[in-house]
Amino acid sequence: MMNYRDGKREVQSITKKGEAMGTCATFNRKYLCCHVYVLKSVHNCPFECSYCFLQNYMNDGATKIVDDIDALMEEVKSKTASGPQRLFRIGTWELGDSLALEGETGQAARLIREFSTMGNAVLELKTKSNNVDPILNISHNGRTVVSWSLNTEYIINTEEHRTAPLEERLLAMRKVSKAGYLIGLHFDPMIFHEGWEEGYAGLVDRVFDSVSPERVAWISIGSLRFNPEMKKKMENNYPDNRLTCAEMVLGDDAKMRYVKPLRVKMYKRLYSALHKHISEDNLVYLCMERWDVWEKVFGNRPDTIEHLDFLFAQSLYKRFGLMNGPPKMEFYEEISK
Repeated sequence: MMNYRDGKREVQSITKKGEAMGTCATFNRKYLCCHVYVLKSVHNCPFECSYCFLQNYMNDGATKIVDDIDALMEEVKSKTASGPQRLFRIGTWELGDSLALEGETGQAARLIREFSTMGNAVLELKTKSNNVDPILNISHNGRTVVSWSLNTEYIINTEEHRTAPLEERLLAMRKVSKAGYLIGLHFDPMIFHEGWEEGYAGLVDRVFDSVSPERVAWISIGSLRFNPEMKKKMENNYPDNRLTCAEMVLGDDAKMRYVKPLRVKMYKRLYSALHKHISEDNLVYLCMERWDVWEKVFGNRPDTIEHLDFLFAQSLYKRFGLMNGPPKMEFYEEISK
């Protein structure tokens, strides 16, 4: 068996095979999921985050980029046509970084152009890179959200190997905001470490020194989680990391997480820091968390997974006019039928 790093050494262009668009793989009814859709257009990643789940799956073969954009978009348009009255959020980040290889592939640029003409879909590009120059001059029509996975400088320096430093991510964020893109912020995974409280509060301050909350489409908060079988791989691949030493519990979705009191404490601390900058109009959500954790952190929660999906559409319509008319909950309830 090859070391999982071997596949990062070359980039291959491939044609689309089978279905490429589906719901997020972490979907689980015992947790509140945002019901985002994923487009499997990137496979593997040049970065080496010690906690990344890809090391549990991408253990051979090259980094692959689907270059058949017409075939990808044919599927996207077919599936979004099934729900013309609702908004589909579609991300390319499930199996790799959306922009890390953009200079070599140009894939994101082509997708941005395609999504710019769609009436009921929004593309999300999520990255830990600063590689945004290739997309700055594209006519996106407000239909693309460029998102960053963000962490404290300590975690970036010790666990997110080969990714862009925080200051470079923030500079890239300023560039895309100036180019008219909406911004997504993902404070995920929050990782417990010495000085975490000050670290995450300072991170929030630095982010909003770089971008206006009025340009932020959504904000997610989540914490470290991984499959039990990944523990040994993390220890073997990154022997200096101490992430697996923390006290964790096995959730109903078969993932290890920090114990609930710690998760709630971390989320509350970050949410408090966010509220020094954002307004009530900013949509903030927890990624793959239980219903009761939402209530402990926010004091409320969406009624259902479908309701949360509707709240995204409502926020995007109200703040940015990304639909032709106000969304109706009845079209989101049909998801589960």
